[in-house]
Amino acid sequence: MAKKVILGMSGGVDSSVSAVILKDQGYDVTGIFMKNWDEKDDEGICTAKEDYDDVRKVADSIGIDYYTVNFEKQYWDQVFTYFLDEYKKGRTPNPDVMCNQEIKFKAFLDYALKLDADYIAMGHYARVEEKNNDFYLKRGVDNSKDQTYFLSRIGQKALSKTIFPIGDIEKSKVREIAKEHNLATALKKDSTGVCFIGERNFDKFLDKYLLSKKGDIIDIDSNKKIGTHNGIIHYTLGQRKGLGIGGVGNGKPWFVAGKNLKENIVYVAQGEEHEALFTKSMIGENPFWILEKEPIFPLKCTAKFRYRQSDIPVSVYKLDNGNLKVEYDFKVKAVTPGQVAVFYDEEYCLGSCIIKDLEPLNDKYRYLNM
Repeated sequence: MAKKVILGMSGGVDSSVSAVILKDQGYDVTGIFMKNWDEKDDEGICTAKEDYDDVRKVADSIGIDYYTVNFEKQYWDQVFTYFLDEYKKGRTPNPDVMCNQEIKFKAFLDYALKLDADYIAMGHYARVEEKNNDFYLKRGVDNSKDQTYFLSRIGQKALSKTIFPIGDIEKSKVREIAKEHNLATALKKDSTGVCFIGERNFDKFLDKYLLSKKGDIIDIDSNKKIGTHNGIIHYTLGQRKGLGIGGVGNGKPWFVAGKNLKENIVYVAQGEEHEALFTKSMIGENPFWILEKEPIFPLKCTAKFRYRQSDIPVSVYKLDNGNLKVEYDFKVKAVTPGQVAVFYDEEYCLGSCIIKDLEPLNDKYRYLNM
């Protein structure tokens, strides 16, 4: 009897091709569209409806069952509330990581297991490898599309029950398979932006849920006001665009170097190599390890502090309070509190922590993130 797989289908080409591959491999596949968010975009279009229509077209064309499951309450409680709370603290959260941890590989997994599924499947560019009853998370073969950064807080239960059908093929091959099978999503562009916000105006979205007030933009070198910001929640470390202070100073671009939530100040530095933009180490909270057991400290490995960043050699130490201190082998720009630091050993993702505090290159800039 064929193994039963419940596949998360988003209406995109990756999950569509995952359905084709699983069916070709002989699995009994059911596609489920997760309804996590119900709101129209800036053009008044409900993208969830459009995406579900694509799921229906693909499922009908390849002959698998499909339906919708509503996870809006779980999403609000476990992901969106966290997202808002982080912004209220002046941090920049990564809800996609939390969505995977709490919804796709927890709520969705539990739902699938109640349906007696043998496995769940997702259209992520990642791989699972079993060794001695431990389940390891490996980077996808297509390094430019690897999504282990977003999966870095997925544990053993989920990995033991998860299949990533496209993890060992290139994106170009995914498109080829979609075209060969005349899938409705073959030419659909990849989604971008935060998982539930999509491609709408991000600042307008934040203003709808959080109170923001204007404040001063301060040049860290002169300590003088050079502009006005639209609310501290709209700015993140290393940000260059949208500051509204072009033409001031020596002509070099300005970057966000720090934020003071209490005083409602955004600090900026001029020039992309300004030392205030760089740190030499960070403190991480809420560490999570894929194998659900701690490594031996100090841990020599590599880390990413944001998606698409090149791996950076680091040394990781465990502090007495359970937090991690991560020292970089060389200075790193725009490491951001609230984001996720993800650890790797070559192609294996080891786990992650949430960035809490930063150690600047120069102690005189320690005030920048208060």
